[in-house]
Amino acid sequence: MTPQWPAPVADGPVHATVPVPGSKSITNRALVLAALADGPSALHAPLRSRDTTLMVAALRSLGVDVADGPDGSWLVTPNPLRGPAAVDCGLAGTVMRFLPPAAALAVGDVVFDGDEHARVRPMGTILNALRALGASVDGDALPFTLHGKGGLPGGKVVIDASASSQFVSGLLLSGARYEGGVTVVHDGKPVPSLPHIEMTVAMLREAGVEVDDSSPDTWQVSPGPIAAREWHVEPDLSNATPFLAAAAVTAGEVTIPGWPSTTTQPGVAVRGIFERMGCTVTHTSAGLTVTGPAALHGLDVDLRDESELTPTIAALAALADSPTRIRGVAHIRGHETDRIAALAAEINRLGGDAAETDDGLVITPRPLHGGTWRAYADHRMATAGAIIGLAVPDVAVDDIGSTTKTIPDFPGMWSAMLGAR
Repeated sequence: MTPQWPAPVADGPVHATVPVPGSKSITNRALVLAALADGPSALHAPLRSRDTTLMVAALRSLGVDVADGPDGSWLVTPNPLRGPAAVDCGLAGTVMRFLPPAAALAVGDVVFDGDEHARVRPMGTILNALRALGASVDGDALPFTLHGKGGLPGGKVVIDASASSQFVSGLLLSGARYEGGVTVVHDGKPVPSLPHIEMTVAMLREAGVEVDDSSPDTWQVSPGPIAAREWHVEPDLSNATPFLAAAAVTAGEVTIPGWPSTTTQPGVAVRGIFERMGCTVTHTSAGLTVTGPAALHGLDVDLRDESELTPTIAALAALADSPTRIRGVAHIRGHETDRIAALAAEINRLGGDAAETDDGLVITPRPLHGGTWRAYADHRMATAGAIIGLAVPDVAVDDIGSTTKTIPDFPGMWSAMLGAR
């Protein structure tokens, strides 16, 4: 844990252009597909953060050649996957849920472990699915050992993916390399973060894989090769939201260059949410610009499909002029921390009024005061504290270093943004 970070207070409206690094979700999906492809691939403008470097280290431990390109790219050359290998998942859900289906194709034992809190994150769904598809796995949560046999029969598997869309994406990413492909059927409450599955399907198709998602809650990947290609990674739209929130909080104006005109990233939904809270949002060739209002308004919002935005929206809600209800995010109790409980605790610690519900939060604005904002080793909790600190003096985030999970230098970017006024 890093020392407490005094969150800087904005002394006026923030006016800045903030380039943000590449998408974690796209980077780690592209790394897995490149590792299983039929030739060398290149990832241009990939995110280089803790989650993605853990993925690279894991692939290298399995025998994949991942080299640094001269322009910051990653050059991936597939090799037959092999053990013995040890995979450190950290707190990365994309590593702990995307890599086991690929590691089942290896020859030899692969041991998976991660940070302390990662050991309580839900894993049984993906591990039981792999067993049903023919894999041999010891354990039901981190740490566990996968006994690679060099391939998997594949076939149809029925799972309950209501805790995480990553269970579906993890199986689909490697499914084309299974002898019979894979058909994943979801049976349970609605799958959260469906746009992330749509991203997986779109990237598989870009790599020449045949995917049938025409039936609700069913995804069929046909067996076959995964094409080598060049991947161009978009800016991470979810990681852009704290910087856009700075404009919302300070009645300023922040532009994120390179904002895509079309995307499968769930973070794109922030445009409509910010508008509902009173912001002006424009998209031009220069990027996406948010201009903050004189006062932020509360709203009633269902974030099931874009639950990663919850900490940012909760921070804005605590500074708004009317109550906010966030719905549809019960599954974020199983993220890096129980985000619902953590957000309620930290907003209330600073004098706010945040109540937990079965599937989210009700936040009634109250005057806030300074104090320690606990991050719970969760990058999005840390950035939420930074947002509140823009408007509330003497807020200190206890672990700003947790932001390296997806943003290599958040404190530096935050300071540069404020210095650009």
